[in-house]
Amino acid sequence: MYPVIIPARAGSKGIKGKNIIDFCGKPLLAWSILQARMCSQISNVYVSTDGYEISNIAREYGAIVIQRPQDIATDSSSSEDALIHAIQKIEEREQFDSVIFLQATSPVRRKNDIDKAIEVFEKG
Repeated sequence: MYPVIIPARAGSKGIKGKNIIDFCGKPLLAWSILQARMCSQISNVYVSTDGYEISNIAREYGAIVIQRPQDIATDSSSSEDALIHAIQKIEEREQFDSVIFLQATSPVRRKNDIDKAIEVFEKG
């Protein structure tokens, strides 16, 4: 089983509120959460965020929120910073060998894309 990590920072300067804008009837972030939750090999879906609204949406769609510290939620912070922090928090809850990293801003996936990616990964 694999945990999924979806980083979703609140302070986007390019497109304000991009992670929560309506995209085909749902907040953009919701699509990645729902897609991950449909996969049989996913243990939990985690959203790493510094935003109150993002946290509420994440919980509404079934994700576990990891509150990201402000020092790794800046314009100059990397996704890797958020992932490392999230992995450390997830290790307190569950055991795993690998994680799945999904971008909230790339929600266009076919129904089985995540399952197929896991299959390819496991084959080496």
